[in-house]
Amino acid sequence: MRPNGSAVGDYAGGMADTPPGGALPPPSAPPLPPPGSSTPGRPSRRLKWWRIVALVGLVLVIAAGATFILYTLGTGLGPQALLVGVIAAILPVPVLVACFLWLDRYEPEPMPYLIFCFVWGAFVATSIALVVNENSVGLLKQLGLPAALTAVLVAPFIEELTKAAGPILLLIFRRREFSGITDGLVYCGLSAIGFAMVENILYLGGYGYRAGVQEYGPATGTQQVIAIFIVRILLFGFAHPLFTSMTGVGLGVAARTADRRVRVLAPIAGLLVAMMLHGTWNLLPSLVASTGQPVIALYGYLGVMVPIFFATVGLAVWLRAWEGRLTERTLPDYVRAGWLTPPEVAALGSLGRRHAARTWARRVAGDGGAHAMRGYQFAATRLALLRDGMRRGLDRKPADRERTAREERELLDSIAAYRAFFVGRDPQAPVGVWDGERYHLRFPDGSRRAVEAPDEPVVPIPVVLAPPPPPAYPAAYGPPGWYGSGPGAPWPPGV
Repeated sequence: MRPNGSAVGDYAGGMADTPPGGALPPPSAPPLPPPGSSTPGRPSRRLKWWRIVALVGLVLVIAAGATFILYTLGTGLGPQALLVGVIAAILPVPVLVACFLWLDRYEPEPMPYLIFCFVWGAFVATSIALVVNENSVGLLKQLGLPAALTAVLVAPFIEELTKAAGPILLLIFRRREFSGITDGLVYCGLSAIGFAMVENILYLGGYGYRAGVQEYGPATGTQQVIAIFIVRILLFGFAHPLFTSMTGVGLGVAARTADRRVRVLAPIAGLLVAMMLHGTWNLLPSLVASTGQPVIALYGYLGVMVPIFFATVGLAVWLRAWEGRLTERTLPDYVRAGWLTPPEVAALGSLGRRHAARTWARRVAGDGGAHAMRGYQFAATRLALLRDGMRRGLDRKPADRERTAREERELLDSIAAYRAFFVGRDPQAPVGVWDGERYHLRFPDGSRRAVEAPDEPVVPIPVVLAPPPPPAYPAAYGPPGWYGSGPGAPWPPGV
């Protein structure tokens, strides 16, 4: 499949899209597939037996954790308190999940992996942490130490380790789904949300409703649920995601580096920071209880946790925009090779421009065009991340490089297929061809001439181009400027 002509942008008097031609990418980057090349046949992949065993084992582990949690909470709280706790604890979950999915709008992660991280935190991490924390309380009592030390010395270690274990498994076995720190924040954040949800069920249903009902009746139980909801969720609901996000930063750094030492040390450093933050948070109530000074908790909250929280939010927002800027830095390789045009790259640089492009696609091609434009944008972002990984040397093994090259071609074919939905749909678009270096436009008087691309695009005013004739491409790349029919013959017959 070769790219059909469609562009997302207006380049000040010259509009363009689809290929033929262009120069080779810089020597530091791997060679690009020439326009018109199709995806090589994917070799048949037989699912290995150990993968099946690992998948079945993972499902059984999650199912066992869910069964253990439901049994423990059901027998400990009772049906009524469990129901109240579940309803109250679930209320903030959609809001928190939406916040993390908002961070991932440039290149959304596969839904199965997002669900995996959430259920891992909700069932597996909570099961292990509950068992370890309860046994630690008994061990500390036998040693004559206060049980409150569990919250400071044991809980931060085991809870952060178990919450991070699910995303770490994804990094090890599905590394290609980790495109950077943003993905680490999303995966670890969802795991932490699942963990916090189950923990809140225990607090709201047990320490809140059940304790209040046993002491004074249903009215008191309801009041305590509301009080705990305000403190644990409305005021401090960010705590668990904030702690685990430190591990997410470490995992994201490890995913984008070719240095083996960084790959190992970055997750460890992130995990240690998460444990220290968690331990400091749990230490504040103990200091208040031992000193009788509630102001200590206020100082710790305002002086330590709030600045770290806003710094983390700022980092997440900056990283979110970084994926848009990455397309503008990386995709020009494909512009020079003839796969994309400068306006298209400019239209991918921000969410506002992407929204305008989808609006145009819906206007000229209906809902199908809007869905195609969305798929085109996601594929282009993934292509930029893949290309950036090539430059960083993330794939050192021949098999990994082969898989990366195959994925690159698949993404380019997907981009060409998505563009076909809005090719030729806009009657206001001028006819022209982009050859990788300049535009070849047909003007209203019938004349045709080449136009240099201005430095700054005006986007998004999408334009449709006439598809060039399919040239014959050799197996190896030619010299710069050789990609079939060049600027001297850019027009297909009849155009």
